[in-house]
Amino acid sequence: MFEFGEDKPKEECGVFGIYAPNQEVARLTYYGLYALQHRGQESAGIAVSDGHNIDLHKGMGLVSEVFSDRVVEGLKGKMAIGHVRYSTTGSSLLANAQPLVVHYQKGMMALAHNGNLTNAADLREELGKNGAVFQTTIDSEVIINLITRYRRESLEDALVKTMLDLRGAYALVILAEDKLFGLRDPHGVRPLCIGRMGDRYCLASESCALDTIGAEFIRDVEPGEIVVIDEEGLHTYMGLAKTERASCAFEYIYFARPDSTMDQLNVSESRRRMGIELARECPIEADLVIAVPDSGTASALGYATALGLPFGEGLIKNRYVGRTFIQPTQAMREVGVRLKLNANASVLKDKRVVMIDDSIVRGTTSSKLVEMVKKAGAKEVHFLISSPPVAFPCYYGIDTAEREKLIANQLDIEGIRKFSGADSLHYISEEGLLRALGTDAVCLACFNGTYPIAVSTLNQGKNNFETRNCCG
Repeated sequence: MFEFGEDKPKEECGVFGIYAPNQEVARLTYYGLYALQHRGQESAGIAVSDGHNIDLHKGMGLVSEVFSDRVVEGLKGKMAIGHVRYSTTGSSLLANAQPLVVHYQKGMMALAHNGNLTNAADLREELGKNGAVFQTTIDSEVIINLITRYRRESLEDALVKTMLDLRGAYALVILAEDKLFGLRDPHGVRPLCIGRMGDRYCLASESCALDTIGAEFIRDVEPGEIVVIDEEGLHTYMGLAKTERASCAFEYIYFARPDSTMDQLNVSESRRRMGIELARECPIEADLVIAVPDSGTASALGYATALGLPFGEGLIKNRYVGRTFIQPTQAMREVGVRLKLNANASVLKDKRVVMIDDSIVRGTTSSKLVEMVKKAGAKEVHFLISSPPVAFPCYYGIDTAEREKLIANQLDIEGIRKFSGADSLHYISEEGLLRALGTDAVCLACFNGTYPIAVSTLNQGKNNFETRNCCG
């Protein structure tokens, strides 16, 4: 019998940038990163520029662990970028933490990246043949290497030429000379938005970061667009013509904060509509609807409302345990699940329960949750999932594990139901998901294997370069 690890895909990364002379840009960036902490808990960093020199502080751990008040107070400048990064096995190194800062012929540059290049290994190999030296194992260094090599005249031209070489998903914030830049790949896979504070501007992976610092949300960066922020304000131009939009569906299903709005879609509302679609596709006679908190909550509320069923807190989340903690041994895996969630027996006893979660990736946690709810006294547990089965790996910035470790790639729906121990199991259909999102301009590759951006054979295999590194 095969075994599966944790049920959730690994987090992505979060980026933030601000141009605001005479403001505490490091502190504002710190708060912005705090709001984006859900996107990565492995490392954090802030780079601050006065227009000539760039100061950098980064470290392993949460934003609150990496930055003390003294450190933030010491980062002085008129513009800044920041980054939070998630963990990948074998890559938990300070050298791989971002932002990356380099010295080159034209001065200094800092870059922070969310996403994943599908041709990173090819580019790295070609750059290496031409004498490039790399100090990290992340594809963000490939990007900054290309920019500096193309820097002959204007930096804007260098960015356009770099974008022509890149394949894959990327949202970038860059400090260079006296400007802050934001770039988004032509498919718009990874999110990036623009905010305004008075007459100054900022960039963030999610709009919740703008809300946190009191900035007004202006709009999303368009796919293929380059945003330039300097003393004169905000300027934009198309680096590449946008192609078929393919925003990541998992942003709405799981990753993004519920209070964020991305590409005109509010995350919480999208999840609520997923629950309504589940009710349309799979109405169940039940006594109670519960959620696997937190990303399953809005869908569960939508389902309960649509069918006129009571919603209850059948699973209680430990708010003092983040998405990462000291992992239990194999023998203590069930304790690891209970560290995060515990069943509320007084709510569940003698009830026919519909339990809604956002996804099943590997399967083990889901089976433990079903077992936990039944042990708390539930007569039946009907398991509904607000995403289609995850059967294919992601190459665009989400670590969904290798294909053979995805339970939907190994078992059919009935097999997964038996594995989980649920009385019934239903995944939302792709059509239902698209109806909930109100658009078909999203990437569904992890569900159906139809990849909108080609992946090089080098990047699909294993080599010395981390081709699957989620944020660069």
